[in-house]
Amino acid sequence: MTALTWVCRIVGLVQIALGVLYIAVPGGFLAWQGISVASPEVFYPLGMLAARFLVYGVGMFVIAGDPLRHRAWLDGMIAIQGIDFLAGLFYSLTGVIGFEVSAFPMFNAVVIAVLLTWLRPRAVWEGNTRAAG
Repeated sequence: MTALTWVCRIVGLVQIALGVLYIAVPGGFLAWQGISVASPEVFYPLGMLAARFLVYGVGMFVIAGDPLRHRAWLDGMIAIQGIDFLAGLFYSLTGVIGFEVSAFPMFNAVVIAVLLTWLRPRAVWEGNTRAAG
């Protein structure tokens, strides 16, 4: 099993866990993270977010099986992590959320993006037909 396979599976498990928590116990999960909940109405968009976590989490296992074939989806997860980092940075720098809440998720986003980018298979037209790892 390659390093990329392991990273994809770990990222998939994390995504699935986040999806389950956001759909099953959104208020409790937000409170555990130190995020206040202004209104239970926010649980609806969190449920929609949870659906994406769950589907992409399962997708990471599909990607792990053939990273070159599913490279566009792998690139999608890299982009998601970049956006996650930038959102955390923006909301922290503007004072909406404290760095004590955002630092760990932003660190994870950087680690995941760097690992997936580093281990990402090169396309056939880039001179390599094998997956990295």
